[in-house]
Amino acid sequence: MRKQHRFSVGMVGVAVLVLGAQWTTAVTVAHAAGVDEEARTEAAVMAVDQHWMDAELDGDRAWLDAMLLPEYRSVGADGTVHAKAAILAHAAKNRGNDAERRKVEAWLKAHPSDQSVVIRGDTAILTFYDPKLGPHNGVRSSDTFVYQDGHWHALYSQHSAVKGS
Repeated sequence: MRKQHRFSVGMVGVAVLVLGAQWTTAVTVAHAAGVDEEARTEAAVMAVDQHWMDAELDGDRAWLDAMLLPEYRSVGADGTVHAKAAILAHAAKNRGNDAERRKVEAWLKAHPSDQSVVIRGDTAILTFYDPKLGPHNGVRSSDTFVYQDGHWHALYSQHSAVKGS
């Protein structure tokens, strides 16, 4: 949902959260299995992304501030750009309020997604897609991570409007 959640400033949190939540099941399983978020693996990238969604929904600005690189940008399907500061501000509004979490959960239920991760060197791209359309025709969003100082950090997110999604 981070997915089509990152469309407008008001929807920044929902989009970021929704896309982030799209991989919730896989990442929840990964967390339960004790996935190390600092590992240079696909499972770690998905775990960090799930942590990202949880941090936004819970208002954990400190974790988000450390994970998002200073240059982080999220580009919505309409071309609107949201910088790191907007993501942090949205997360602050979620602290102690589960309204956003309910929106994200509803979006995820209505828009099931699959995900894939590609890692090359210190860069990982996590892609969320409509399982009915597949990873070549139904991409909803992608997050680019960079591995620095022993941690995965988000650098860039791009969202799209998938027909039928």
